[in-house]
Order: sequence, then C-alpha cells, then structure tokens
Amino acid sequence: MKKKNFVKRFFMPLFMLGVLAFFAGCQDEMIIDPIDNTEPTTDKGAMEKLVEEDSSLVSFEANYNEDGLMDFLSKINVTIYPFRVGHRMRLVNKTLNITFNNDTMATGILTKTFEGVLFIAASYDSSATQADTVIEKPFTSVVTRKILFIKIADTPRPWLNWVIGAISLPEGGTQSPNIDITHLTVFLPNGDTLSIDEPNDYLLRRGRGWWRGIPWLHHGESVTVRVKLFSAYENNDFVTLTYGADRRGFHRSKKRFELISSTPSGNGFEKVYEQTFTTHQYPGHYHAIINAMPSQVVLDDAAPVEANTWGVPYFVRP
Repeated sequence: MKKKNFVKRFFMPLFMLGVLAFFAGCQDEMIIDPIDNTEPTTDKGAMEKLVEEDSSLVSFEANYNEDGLMDFLSKINVTIYPFRVGHRMRLVNKTLNITFNNDTMATGILTKTFEGVLFIAASYDSSATQADTVIEKPFTSVVTRKILFIKIADTPRPWLNWVIGAISLPEGGTQSPNIDITHLTVFLPNGDTLSIDEPNDYLLRRGRGWWRGIPWLHHGESVTVRVKLFSAYENNDFVTLTYGADRRGFHRSKKRFELISSTPSGNGFEKVYEQTFTTHQYPGHYHAIINAMPSQVVLDDAAPVEANTWGVPYFVRP
C-alpha cells in the first residue's frame, strides 16, 4: 500500500508533466512562421522593391522637382521680364518593364510620367524691380532610365536573390523636336571625364560589375558640366542645372548654363553650354539635373513648355 501511494504521489505527476512537455514540443515544431506580407514573393516584385529603396535612384525626383519658384539669375528685356523661374513635378505613373537576359541577369526599363507646372514670376513692365505676376504653364514629362539587375543567390526568397548592378542616366522631357540635348561631358575633380551620347545606354555601376562607377565626390569639390544641344531657335536657350537636394528636398541649388558657342546646323543651331557646380557638405546620393528649354518658354506668357532633361547621379562622401 505504501508503494502504491508513493507512485501516485511522485511518479504520476512527473509522468504527466513529461507527456505535456512532449506535446508542447510537437506543437512548437508544427508552428509555421507568419508570412511577412511586405516581402516580395516574385523576382519582379523583388526588383520593384530594390528600385523603390535604392538611394541613387530615389535622389532623381528630389532634384527634378524644384518645388516651385527658384531664383532666375538674370533679367531679360523682352516680352515678359522674369525674376524667378522654377517647376513643380508630380509623379502620376511609374512602370518597370523587365526582360530576363539569362538566368543571372535582367534588364529593367523604368518609365516615370510627371505632371509639371512651370512657374514664372515676372512683370510686363520693363522698368519693374520686382515681380508683380506669376504665370503658370502646365506640361507633361516622361523620363526613362535603364536598370541592370544581377542574381547573386538562389533561395526561396526572391528579395535575397537580386541586387542592382548598374543604372543608366535618366533622360526625358516633353518630347519636343525643337530642343534636344545631344551630348553631355562631365569633368570630374579627379581628372576623369564622363562622355555621354545616349543617357539610357550609359551604365554606372551601383554594386558589383565591370561598368564605370557612380562618381564619388568629396564635399566642396567642383564639377564642370558641358552640354551640347540642338535648338530650333537662334536665341539663347534657358538651360539650367539643379543639384544638391536630398530625399526631403533640402539644400537644393540651381544655376543657369552659360552659352559657349552657337553654330547654324540644318533647320536650327548646334549650341554648347557650360556650368560648374560645387558639392555641399552633406553626404549622400544626389542627382545633377540638366533642363533645357527654348528661351520663349520663359519669356513669352503664351508659349508652351518644351523641355529636354538629362540627369547624372553622384555621391558625396562623408
């Protein structure tokens, strides 16, 4: 009797605890980790997320969108008299078309459509010392660039399998035949030169690869940009350089290019413009944006917006 009481008092509780622990362990093994709904489940989804989060790509819009009026660096005595000129851009559509070159490489064409408004603070009075009217001109701009993706792994999680290997320069505008950037030369402070004829085919290394890398600059360094373009108009075009804006749009600067030469060519003129900008002290990814417009766009209150835009990514070292 004493032996039976001992078993009931000590062995049975231990046995029950062991059984409970066994089933609890089995349940733990059967628990499935919750699915992270934010993680892409396809290769295309992974590439789209890479594009959304890549700093060198994201920096384009902060510099393309001037967020309204910016200083106009000189007053021109013609139809209207501008004091400040700038445009505000709103992204309205974005597509990423992907072609798989082989098992380890894919090419994406990123197309962005913007609704823009060109703001011109001006006066109709040639003797005015400040603007007394703001002219608004709506327009649509389409910008494209090429992105090269490289496969680095083969896991069940597409997000871990791909990286951005290289990106091209962005190019776009209003698709006007009257103004067209044909060549861009960038003189870097280390003596290197970028010479670009086709921005969407000029690849800059983002990660691993054999392409030329995105320019890395120190703060306070100067970069000279030379633009060759075709213009259907003899007058000096309105060609500007916007740069330095971070992802929140802070530290944006703008300069107007200086005309170096103009030569008659066919039904228009081949022109060369040049400007130099200096990097600021804030590290990070940026774009230098070249916008070219015929002069009447900012000097005639009724002239429609015609524009061609190229961009150059660069990185300011900490």
